[in-house]
Amino acid sequence: MEQFTPQEFEIYDMHAHIFPHKISEKATESIGKFYDINMHYSIGETERLLAAEAMIGTKRTLVCSVATSPKQVTSINNFIKDECDKHPELIGFAALHGDYEDIPGEVDRIISMGLHGIKLHADFQKTAIDSPKSYKIYEAIEGRLPVLVHMGDYRHDYSHPTMLAKVLRDFPKLKVLASHLGGFAAWDEAEIALHASENVRFDTSSAIGMMSPERAVRLIRHYGTDYCMFGTDFPMWDPKKEAQTLLSFGFTREEYQRIFSENAKEFLGI
Repeated sequence: MEQFTPQEFEIYDMHAHIFPHKISEKATESIGKFYDINMHYSIGETERLLAAEAMIGTKRTLVCSVATSPKQVTSINNFIKDECDKHPELIGFAALHGDYEDIPGEVDRIISMGLHGIKLHADFQKTAIDSPKSYKIYEAIEGRLPVLVHMGDYRHDYSHPTMLAKVLRDFPKLKVLASHLGGFAAWDEAEIALHASENVRFDTSSAIGMMSPERAVRLIRHYGTDYCMFGTDFPMWDPKKEAQTLLSFGFTREEYQRIFSENAKEFLGI
């Protein structure tokens, strides 16, 4: 099996979180408590992210944050926009919330700011991905912006893979990036319910380091290496270790280049 290093590839990290300085430590700590894990980085700030990505030579990083209430939407989106303006290597995904009073208007503003998509975290927002509130968001973004959705936490019933399968049937033109290989700890269900298609991709964040290499390879093969994208879930995990884990799976050079960047560029149209 040929051995590769991260530096041999153009790398796009398609799943990372950043927070404003004044809340970055508290927000990172809260995520760790929610998942009952030790976060690799204690502070989820842009500078810390960029330093971590530099260790593997990452070219572009998708950054987002989650609005756990509608009043947070505007400030989060302004923050993401400002960080992307300061750091062109960042690809900004905006926040939305099903209770936000003017979803279509905010979608127009998000597009005008040059942000590339929407991030939803059903478990943090306590809103199922197939609920009427979520459907209001899909109606506003279908054909206009892709959505990155947290998937599959087995402790809650907000983001089960079967729910995403229903969403994809109801919104056939919706572009979806299903995080955590489609099912954070619900990968058996994801393998049954989900399949790659023209508008659906999967990221490797909080997945490939949480299962056996054989299981990870099987799931990536199930979706296809043309439909999976590298992601780290910073500040939860270390980009260098995540890249090394992926590179231990024995894919070909061409397959790794697809996963590390080509699929991302095609999905985002950049």
